[in-house]
Amino acid sequence: MLKDLSALQVDGISILGQLFLPDLSREYPLVCLCHGVPSGDQPPQDDGGYPALAERLCRENLAVYFFNFRGTGDSGGNIDFLGWTRDLQAVIEYLYGLDNIDKSQLSLVGFSAGAAVSVYVASKDTRVSRVAACACPAEITPVNRDNSWQSLIEHYREIGAIRDEDFPPSVDEWIAGCQQIHPINHIHGIAPRPILFVHGSRDDTVPVSHTERLYEKAGLPKKMVIIEGAGHRLRRDDRVIEAILDWLESSSSVSD
Repeated sequence: MLKDLSALQVDGISILGQLFLPDLSREYPLVCLCHGVPSGDQPPQDDGGYPALAERLCRENLAVYFFNFRGTGDSGGNIDFLGWTRDLQAVIEYLYGLDNIDKSQLSLVGFSAGAAVSVYVASKDTRVSRVAACACPAEITPVNRDNSWQSLIEHYREIGAIRDEDFPPSVDEWIAGCQQIHPINHIHGIAPRPILFVHGSRDDTVPVSHTERLYEKAGLPKKMVIIEGAGHRLRRDDRVIEAILDWLESSSSVSD
């Protein structure tokens, strides 16, 4: 397995990522992992995070790219969901120029807010061949404390996703950016490319009804998998990863 680090500049912000490649013998289908908002909790010691997931998928003969959106991990900037769409667009542009990548099979696998951003970007960029949306909200709304935007911004400060005291310069524009990418308004734009919806039946952060609404509005081909007993953090559930791998294999012939 080969690993290659990258640093992209988007809006003057450094976006860091890593490519996992089985080898250099041929071109591989590509999976781009799009994470959600950090929980702020300390992960278990045995949790390798998204890099561990990337390695697992890479062992299935997939090229896998994982990066941190602005305001998260080692990337710069502050959390801004409309800015996240520009991060992902820049990542796709970068990946499309790489060797050893099968450009006819560029899949986005997103979790929570990363799934929402994946839906928005894929609806506008036909270079994306398919989307797996895990625990995807139908709308971007505040879901903590008193469910207000201001308390959400304060929460992001507390977990280090908003790092600058003067950010956002305009709260109203920041909120409007969130609302601009509501997946329910863009999900129809992915068809006729395949889309997979995965959701936990006991998700108390994004209720399963969000995925049911998105599935109803999505065009064909589409598939929905409800994981019984699963919560919001689907990345850690083996049943989710198997469902994604099975779908990637079965859907490749549909979009080719």
